[in-house]
Amino acid sequence: MVELTSLWLPILLSSVFVFFASSILHMVLPFHRADYDQLDGEDAILDALRDQDAGAGNYLLPHCVTPEQRKSKEIQAKLERGPMVFMTVIPQVAMGKNLIQWFVQSLVLGTLVAYLAAHTLAAGAEYLEVFRIVGTAALLAYAGSEASNSIWMGRKWGTTARHIFDGAVFAALTAGTFGWLWP
Repeated sequence: MVELTSLWLPILLSSVFVFFASSILHMVLPFHRADYDQLDGEDAILDALRDQDAGAGNYLLPHCVTPEQRKSKEIQAKLERGPMVFMTVIPQVAMGKNLIQWFVQSLVLGTLVAYLAAHTLAAGAEYLEVFRIVGTAALLAYAGSEASNSIWMGRKWGTTARHIFDGAVFAALTAGTFGWLWP
């Protein structure tokens, strides 16, 4: 068993590597530009949301909370007419705050992966053994639940595939860092 405190450097460095890789994938490369579509009448839709005073939050249209409500004639008619909408409203992107939260998330995930690896691998373990264990755990952490967004929320499978690819890149960077710096 390896002491978790001895893994502070791979935790920190892998988080830095993931942060920069994420920035490149999302802001430099055109990789994620197809993730969102534009609606015709965007200005009218935004005006309607402002008129509704839609605060920040997650919305479901048509809205129903209970199975009984979903069975009502009113909701059934709305569902039949379509569409169904899952919508997240945010006031604006606070890029600095979001980037800090993303880095903290990477630190937390790196720490959890390190915890698992510390209890699974011995000191002096070979690079490929560390890479395999850490890479698997990191892939689960960064990409393991992405398909749920397509299954349940209707996200395009292409977008999900791109996010899973991102997770694989982040997992490889994490695994490589841990393999390189494993005590």
